[in-house]
Amino acid sequence: MGEHDEDQEHGAEPARPPLTVARAREMTAGLREAMDDVQRSVAVLAARVRDAHTAHVWLPLGHPSWEAYCDAEFGISRAQAYRLLDVARALAAIHGAVDAGTDLSRVRDTGPGAAALDYGLSQRALIAVSGRTGVVAELITRRLTALAHSGLQALDEPTVRAVVRQAVRDVRIAPPPPPADRSADPVVAAGRQLTDDLSASAHAIGELMLEVAPAYLSDTEAATGVMALLCDQIGEPLEHGLAARRYAISGDRRALHSTLL
Repeated sequence: MGEHDEDQEHGAEPARPPLTVARAREMTAGLREAMDDVQRSVAVLAARVRDAHTAHVWLPLGHPSWEAYCDAEFGISRAQAYRLLDVARALAAIHGAVDAGTDLSRVRDTGPGAAALDYGLSQRALIAVSGRTGVVAELITRRLTALAHSGLQALDEPTVRAVVRQAVRDVRIAPPPPPADRSADPVVAAGRQLTDDLSASAHAIGELMLEVAPAYLSDTEAATGVMALLCDQIGEPLEHGLAARRYAISGDRRALHSTLL
């Protein structure tokens, strides 16, 4: 068997001509356009989910509930049906924050009002902050209001979009704050600090898990995929990885009870 035949047997790809700079730029532009299309689709989906749920669209079609409607019409699980609502509610909260932080009568011509559905946020990002929409909304409103009052930067569409994306990112990467009341007892205070440190570490692990098992997957779907292999490689029990993932999605420390805490 010749060397060429051996390469084919092992699935080696045939040699390709060198890629030109022009073709590389063309492919990159196509990839960027596709990514933008996906992000716009998430926004449109969120708006339509919100409208359908508000209108109780399942009733005239003879379905007993939202989850039954989603299962019958689209073949998606109960968990996925409610994650769609999480996306819709998170985006609605962001819209409200933008409205509160900007004077839309001044900036409507430049974009935020007309393109309110497109902040370039992924479904994963919206699900990740769905349990902390109040924090995200307050942060967006405060930052946009500060910019508007400073007069140093026009509140055009790119600026509003950048503020929204940064606020969502800031909330995603930061674990929820610990309780404000601190005990005077040094033993209790030390115990709470240890719990806070463990929670922060769990949040970081959860974000790592979300890299391989996105938030729209159920626990069962996540556990049967790459996540099990990742947990094995880092020496973390799968149930701990799942709990940390739930914590990163919801921001609720109760997700860690009986596992990491």
